[in-house]
Amino acid sequence: MDRRIGAHPFVVAFRHAVTPQMTILAIDTALAACSVAIADGERTVSRIVPMARGHAEVLMPLVAEVLADAGIGYDAIDRFAVTIGPGTFTGVRVGVAAVRGMALATGRPAIGVSTLEAIAATHVAAGRPAAPFAVAMDARREEVYAQVFSADGAPLDDARAVAVDVLAAGLAADVGAVVGTAGGLLAEAALRLGRSVVPTAAIGWPDPVALARLAAVRQPARAPAPLYLRAPDARPQTTARLARA
Repeated sequence: MDRRIGAHPFVVAFRHAVTPQMTILAIDTALAACSVAIADGERTVSRIVPMARGHAEVLMPLVAEVLADAGIGYDAIDRFAVTIGPGTFTGVRVGVAAVRGMALATGRPAIGVSTLEAIAATHVAAGRPAAPFAVAMDARREEVYAQVFSADGAPLDDARAVAVDVLAAGLAADVGAVVGTAGGLLAEAALRLGRSVVPTAAIGWPDPVALARLAAVRQPARAPAPLYLRAPDARPQTTARLARA
């Protein structure tokens, strides 16, 4: 596959008004896309490249393209933002490592935001919900990554990896909608329990502009670190291991 960014058929670019009064470079590689945005008080420049793997190859050329389109260099960035998970083991590490490196090189702060919070912010930005909602992403192995948010996107519980039936059984009565790739799964599980949960948006990854907006209102703390809600699927091979003396 041609990895040249300009040739990629799924590259999305757009500009629109944004609220942060600082210049933020936001990166998401945690799920099935490689996304970069630069947001300041006047505009945004962003790229979203849907992809299941290969984020490490695409990310830095994508960052360079967005910087060039914005007409700025790294020295103009006030802070960096990155999704820290949950997500794919490799994808999360690619984004976190890149942002930590850029922050170290420039002396600017880096903000880590959970993937579920960024997806909730993406949903709120698309049209303010009228009631609390759940974000549920397919985590395979009959589990979902899930968290419940208020209508304005504030977390109401902790992010977790949980069986979809357990999640459905524990949802509060005022949670009537779910967004994310596991929305249909949660709706079916809720129906089996005699209640209705409507899958309103099958969001597969966060909007990096929404990620930038979250980072703009957070205080920098420690360097971003991956958020893993369960152990990786990969396991060390033992069949060919040499016996120790």
